[in-house]
Amino acid sequence: MANISTIYKLSFLAFTYFMHVYGTSCPVLECWFVQEKPGRGGGFHAAMSQEKTLLYINTDPDSEETRSKQGPSTDHDRVYYVTDPAATLCSSSLHPPEGSVQKPQCEINPFMPQPSTVQWTVPLTDSAHSPIYLQADWYSAALQGLDGQLGLSNVMRAPTATKEPNVVLSVSSRTSMIRSRLGEPVVLDCGFWVEASSPLSGSGFAVEWRYQFRGDGRLVLAYDGKSDRFAETQEEGAGLDFTALHETGNASLILQEAQVRHSGTYICTVYLPYLLAQAVVELEIVEPPSLSIFPSPLPLSVPGQVVTVQCEASGFSPLSMEFRWELTGPDGRVRPLGQGSVTGHRQGPDSTYSQTSRLELDSAKLDLGRGGEVTCVAVHPGGTRRASVTLNVTGVSAPSIEDSMAMVAVALGTYGLIKVLSWTFSSGPDDANSQEKEVK
Repeated sequence: MANISTIYKLSFLAFTYFMHVYGTSCPVLECWFVQEKPGRGGGFHAAMSQEKTLLYINTDPDSEETRSKQGPSTDHDRVYYVTDPAATLCSSSLHPPEGSVQKPQCEINPFMPQPSTVQWTVPLTDSAHSPIYLQADWYSAALQGLDGQLGLSNVMRAPTATKEPNVVLSVSSRTSMIRSRLGEPVVLDCGFWVEASSPLSGSGFAVEWRYQFRGDGRLVLAYDGKSDRFAETQEEGAGLDFTALHETGNASLILQEAQVRHSGTYICTVYLPYLLAQAVVELEIVEPPSLSIFPSPLPLSVPGQVVTVQCEASGFSPLSMEFRWELTGPDGRVRPLGQGSVTGHRQGPDSTYSQTSRLELDSAKLDLGRGGEVTCVAVHPGGTRRASVTLNVTGVSAPSIEDSMAMVAVALGTYGLIKVLSWTFSSGPDDANSQEKEVK
């Protein structure tokens, strides 16, 4: 867990270096300002208006650099001069190279501060009086960086009737999509920052993680930072790094052992008195299948005989997977044999899936020749897996190269043996007569 805290500290040092080298202004952000149109009622869905908006970002609250150098843009409906001391809006993932087709997503909405009613946030607003500090113009900004590198949610406060909001609360995740294997520890990134000069910063905070998947939702954990206690509904195997949480604002969710049921959407919500901001992280558990072929080895086959082989893929998730069969002949050529007859999915106690493909090898119909290596291939998002077994076909009329060479060798050996025997028997009587003549 100390490594996570170290990463956040290094990130803070990197931001500090960035600001020292490049100054207090950041690249300009283009956003959409979205709000309900006034005068809509009667039970109908509220109509929404969208206005092109430009954000000039400054990281120094006491600097007038951004405002003095930039003027309003004529082709934008709104212009704001935002002060962001944490420089979260200066991330490179929010500012693509010039001429890039891809653009980050940015939306701004009016925000209404109000006390939260969930149990673990009640101590944050135990006073019945709202502070005068809340009497201002409030906005929320949701941003998505390029390639899912950053998900960011800010709450900003501007003096009434001004265009100069300050970021008060920022919640971000640097990994909007995570993949993990079964049984591995998983860290879902979420960090927050609070403006230290805000009267709300010293009144405590609360962190909540919720899970959603296909309409199903549950509370994973909730932590009351003011009272330093968890809600009673904490899920087993889920936790936080308390040192990093209090020192650096690292609210990352730690899952000790990834399981199939963990796949889904996780929402990290950070509460301050009257304020909240969220970051969303998608977690996908991807486990490739294990393959087994049976029977193994395959029985010896003759032309016209049908041999049935099955391939079972087990322990995989998610359930999307494709089978295919291949035959590699003695000459090394690979022939496709189709996908076979595939069964439906079966789900095990650990929620992983199993599936079977059945293939009939008819040497007459498939022209299997003398056989070869039969391979089952399973293509899965977690990787491609293969399993093979050898098929031998006997009694084929056309001999193979190996058989032909063996037959030639046998023929040559037989011919040589006949010649030796013939020479031996034909030369025997003549040699005897020659010896008798010599004796006389």
